Amino acid sequence: MQPVWPPGHPAYGHSVLEPSTRPIEPPPTSWAFPDPTRAGDELVAVGADLDPGTVLAAYRFGLFPMPLGGAESGGVVGWWSPDPRGIVPLGELHVSRSLRKSCRRFDIAVDTAFEQVVDACADPGRSHGWISADVREAYVALHRLGWVHSVEAWSRDDGSLAGGLYGVAIGGLFAGESMFHRRSDASKVALVGLVELLRSGGASLLDVQWCTPHLASLGAVEVSRRHYMGLLAEALARPLPAVWRK
Repeated sequence: MQPVWPPGHPAYGHSVLEPSTRPIEPPPTSWAFPDPTRAGDELVAVGADLDPGTVLAAYRFGLFPMPLGGAESGGVVGWWSPDPRGIVPLGELHVSRSLRKSCRRFDIAVDTAFEQVVDACADPGRSHGWISADVREAYVALHRLGWVHSVEAWSRDDGSLAGGLYGVAIGGLFAGESMFHRRSDASKVALVGLVELLRSGGASLLDVQWCTPHLASLGAVEVSRRHYMGLLAEALARPLPAVWRK
C-alpha cells in the first residue's frame, strides 16, 4: 500500500519505503525463559525485566510481556503464551464492502507518530488497560532500536491521527500489541494496511495474542500453542520486510 500523505502530515513528501538499515540487536538478556510447550498455563513465567534484549528473547521464544494486575498495578511482569493463540492468516483477512469504503477515508503511514499511537493505546480511560509506564518505556526503546513499529490511519478530512496499531517485527513475524481508533473503522483500516505491508514484504505470521470476537470478525483464528511455535520458527527464519528496515 503506497500512502498519499496529506499536507501537514509528519511524513508529507516522504515514502515509507525509502532505503533503510536493519534493526540494532541489543545486548543479550541474562534471563532464561522456560519452554512454553511444556507449560500447562498461558502464564508461563513471572518476573525478569523489560530490557530490550529480554523482550526480544521472549518474542523469539513465543512469549510476550503483560503486567500482572493491569497498567496501574505497578507490579511484576508476567510472560504469556496463550493456548490457543490468536493469529490473522495473511491471505484470509475479512475486508467487508463497508470497510473497503472506509479505507478510502484514510491514508496509511508507518512510524510517523509512534509514541502518539502507544499513548492512545494506553489511554487510562480504556477498559482492561495493561500498558504501564514501564511497558511504554520498553517498547519506545525497542522502537528506537528498530524492532517495534506503528501503522497509522490518518484522516483525509483534516489530516488528524484517526487510529492505529503497534507491534514487534522480527523476521517474518509481526506481533501486534494494541490498537486504537478515534474515528469509526480507523483501527480496522490500519490493520488492512498492516496486512498489505506484511504480504508484500514476504512476512508469514501476524500474531494477535488472543482471538477476540472483534478480531475474529476480521479473520483472526485460533491455533494450538504447538502449531504456533512451528509457525513462529518458520517466520523467524524469513528476512525482515523492507518496510521495517529503517
